Amino acid sequence: MSELERPERLQIMLSGEELLAVENFRFEKRMPSRAAAVRELLRRGLAAEGFLSAEVGVKSQDFGVLDKDTNGTDT
Repeated sequence: MSELERPERLQIMLSGEELLAVENFRFEKRMPSRAAAVRELLRRGLAAEGFLSAEVGVKSQDFGVLDKDTNGTDT
């Protein structure tokens, strides 16, 4: 069995209004999944607080909370 690319699972509970906000963001930004939308929102929130800098031109498959450097390690 191959190793998962994202082996860690995070479960959250949302109100109906919160889920609707995530879904609206997802569809407006044409995100491929809820998970990708939540990762992008986390990335943007962390970037806004100065924990990482947002990058332009990232493909949908590359959406993640932390960016990878050229060696493939989390930055």
